[in-house]
Amino acid sequence: MKRKMINMKLFLSTGLLSACLMSGAWAADVAKLVEDCANCHGKDGASLDKDVPIIGGNSVTYLTDTFNNYKNKDRPCPEVKYLEGPHKGDPMDMCKVVKDLSDADVKLIAEYFAAKPFVRAKQTADPALAKKGETVHETNCKKCHADGGSLASDDSGILAGQWMPVLTQQFKEFSAGERKMVKKMKVKYEKLQPGDLEALTHYYGSFK
Repeated sequence: MKRKMINMKLFLSTGLLSACLMSGAWAADVAKLVEDCANCHGKDGASLDKDVPIIGGNSVTYLTDTFNNYKNKDRPCPEVKYLEGPHKGDPMDMCKVVKDLSDADVKLIAEYFAAKPFVRAKQTADPALAKKGETVHETNCKKCHADGGSLASDDSGILAGQWMPVLTQQFKEFSAGERKMVKKMKVKYEKLQPGDLEALTHYYGSFK
C-alpha cells in the first residue's frame, strides 16, 4: 500500500513537472513567434501606426484564416518596413512572414493575439460621414458584422475602432478584385458606392 502511494506521488509530481516544462516551452515558442509580429503590429497587436492593422482581440478563426489567405495569395502582400526591432527600416511583406510558418505556428500566434484586448485606435472621424456610415452598415453589413463590427465572435474581423487608413486600403483591395470576398459579402459590396465606403470608414473609425 505504501509503495503504491509513493508511486502515485511520483507519478503526480512527474506529471506536474512535465506540465510545467511544456508550459514553459509553449511560452518560449509563442514569445519567439510573436516578437516579429510586434515589431510592426505593436505590443499585443495594439498597433499605434495608422497604416498597420490592430490585430489583438480578433478571433482565432479570423486570424488563422488571415494567415491562410496570405499563404494562398488570396490577399495582396504590399511591401512595408519594420517599424521596430533589429530589422527596423528593412522591407517586409506578409507573404514572406507566413511563408515558413507551420500550421502549429499559426495556431500559437492566433491563440496568443486572440487572448489580447482589441485596443481601438485614437483617431478623429467626421460625424456626418459616420452617421451616414451607420445607415450603410445597418442596411448592408450588420448580418456578418454585428454591433457595429465590434464582435470578435463574428469571425469576420473587428472593424469598430480599426485604423481608418487600414480600412480604406482594405476597401481598395476588395474593389480592385485583389482580395477575395465570400459570395454573400460580394452581393452586398457590389451595390455600394465609393461614398458609401468612405462613410463606412468613418463610422467604424468613430468607435472610441
